[in-house]
Amino acid sequence: MPVPRKEGRDKVTGRAQYIDDIVMPGMLYGTTVRSTIPRGKIRKITFGEGVAWDEFVVVSAKDIPGANCVALIADDQPYLAHEVVNHPEEPILLLAHSNRHVLTKAANAITIAYDPLPAVFTIEESERQAEIIWGPDNAFKRFLVEKGDVDAVWAKADYIVEGEYTTGAQEQLYIENNGVIASFDHEIGVTVWGSLQCPYYVHKALMKLFTFPEDKVRVVQTETGGAFGGKEDYPSIIAGHAALLSMKSGKPVKIVYDRMEDMAATTKRHPSRTRHRTAVSRDGKILGGEIEFVVDGGAYATLSSVVLSRGTIHAGGPYYWPAIRVRATAVATNAPPHGAFRGFGAPQSLFAMERHMDRIAATVGLSPVEIRRRNFLKTGQTTTTEQTIHEPIDLDQLLDRALALADYHAKKERFRKDNESATLKKGIGFAAFLHGAGFTGSGERYLASVVGVEGCADGRVRVLVSSTEFGQGTKTVLCQIAAETLGLPYEDVDIAPADTGEVPNSGPTVASRTVMVVGKLVQSAARGIQQTLIASGLLREGYSRDEFCRACAEYIADRGEFKSWARYEPPPGIFWDDEKYRGEAYAAYAWAVYVVEVTVDLTTYSVKVDDFVALQEVGKVLHPVLARGQITGGVAQGIGFALYEKVLWQHGRMQNGQMTNYIMPTSADLPPIRVYFEELGNEHGAFGAKGIGELPMDGPAPAIVSAIEDALGIGFNSIPLLPEDIFEATLARARIANGGRALQGV
Repeated sequence: MPVPRKEGRDKVTGRAQYIDDIVMPGMLYGTTVRSTIPRGKIRKITFGEGVAWDEFVVVSAKDIPGANCVALIADDQPYLAHEVVNHPEEPILLLAHSNRHVLTKAANAITIAYDPLPAVFTIEESERQAEIIWGPDNAFKRFLVEKGDVDAVWAKADYIVEGEYTTGAQEQLYIENNGVIASFDHEIGVTVWGSLQCPYYVHKALMKLFTFPEDKVRVVQTETGGAFGGKEDYPSIIAGHAALLSMKSGKPVKIVYDRMEDMAATTKRHPSRTRHRTAVSRDGKILGGEIEFVVDGGAYATLSSVVLSRGTIHAGGPYYWPAIRVRATAVATNAPPHGAFRGFGAPQSLFAMERHMDRIAATVGLSPVEIRRRNFLKTGQTTTTEQTIHEPIDLDQLLDRALALADYHAKKERFRKDNESATLKKGIGFAAFLHGAGFTGSGERYLASVVGVEGCADGRVRVLVSSTEFGQGTKTVLCQIAAETLGLPYEDVDIAPADTGEVPNSGPTVASRTVMVVGKLVQSAARGIQQTLIASGLLREGYSRDEFCRACAEYIADRGEFKSWARYEPPPGIFWDDEKYRGEAYAAYAWAVYVVEVTVDLTTYSVKVDDFVALQEVGKVLHPVLARGQITGGVAQGIGFALYEKVLWQHGRMQNGQMTNYIMPTSADLPPIRVYFEELGNEHGAFGAKGIGELPMDGPAPAIVSAIEDALGIGFNSIPLLPEDIFEATLARARIANGGRALQGV
């Protein structure tokens, strides 16, 4: 049922407190002095004249009491550069002052002299290894997936289809920029309040930074205005910076980035390059193939290995591969580190897979629809990692329904006729895809997430999780799950603040895991409350609300605090081999087909998306309004990924880090987005739910580019696809038609 959002009233009435609304007594404001070159040795730092430096708190790497590294996976990224810099936004110094308005002048008065070193800016440069900038070979991580005898398929193939596909960086562009407040006390420890996704990531990082035990670090999520992965790992950096300034000053310190700094210095979606080589039979069946998937990780490892992992596992799409070899690499470049963004590697590799399926169709002489029908995964078959599909998914039926909702076949024929002499060319295309819910492979087993549900003396119930709310509906749905499990009104269930001093580590709020994985644990913990009261004789089966309230009050009066805990246990039959990269990659997949209608204007070479049908199978929809909102928002971001959002790089620095020149779609650029669901259930998710937050990011880009190809008869293999790219392609085609001669007036 679409119950009201838990935090909705506070947000719409202005009572919600975001980080920049919070002021503490004696608070200072902090800023960061960053590198101005992509790679080099720090030779000298000069504090210029005209600034009262004795009024400022200044922190350098020498002030760090513990490890000068951001604890995450590889622990290779320093909080503050000491001797060398590896990207043009690398933090070197921190400044704090009671007047935030003097910080910019002070930062600009600091001059840093460098001995520059050769830098690496592209995937290809990194692969050539002319300069080694990370490890022995510039590779953060490599994965190899092998299934069947790939080497034997080439001799059997009637067609061998090759293609290369690229995707660009994408900025998360959340409404609220990164920001934190830190307070340090040598006896109590460090407390951080911030706009963030993963409190326990920050907690872990601060423990290592200050060599503190876990009880001397507290992290509290404040109201958070959007995240999309951009506040998964980066808050550990800004939190550490504010905490270091607080340690040195003895006062609370707030750091809030402005939009330009946030866009230039923080993580983005990984740029990627995917190469396919596929063996295909005469009747359009995939016999096997090789996929090479490479992502640009930037200067430090951050989350590149896990982004690469998801992209690798999704690289084969929703298709059956009798034999496949996927080689995947995350490489280093001298750009700010790339990180998490909704979809987490899957949008990149699935874009390539879907564009390649269209290329296979054209090569074999089949329609895009028919080539997919002949290769869809079916129940009982295995994925690229040899995971058997047990759920009764029928991708043929899903495709049929999506095409019917979009009136695909009639429109395709009509557009073909109408386009012959039109300046406004119309096209229609689609994409089929899947998305695994939860952490990949052994990730959930490693996290061992813990969730609590508390019964209170007044009969109310509190959910205890570190899963965070940043607009997607975490608070609402988890409370809904607890209420439904206990048979109580939704209004009787609250959720505790995401405060590491109060709630257990239920894992990060990422990877479409909140409803399926954490929600299932909430359901289990709530049952523990119910079963305890029934077993104690305080509650009968089929109880009323009033009876539950009385039972809670009696239990607490007699025995004290009343909490039930649930810890993640791997479901039976779910096993992943990390060494061979084989097995059950995810406990469940969501499945989808998206159909897109576009108009290409051959006067301006711009693309307008006219209609969008988004059909997905998601297990069970628990909150229809929030579920539709998730799909609609993901589609909007996917349209930006495909057509608008291009990061312009120069020597490793983002050149268009402002809302005026980093173009994203507005509401005027979006089509009607028609959202439809199918529900097969899911034994591993709360009330049958699967994850849906990331799924809608995967399909829009390949569907849109397919529609553009349908309109123009030109294939495009790289995004974002801008008007100038379409102009160049149509011009090149016209030159070919003109026998290679220059065109008059061009």
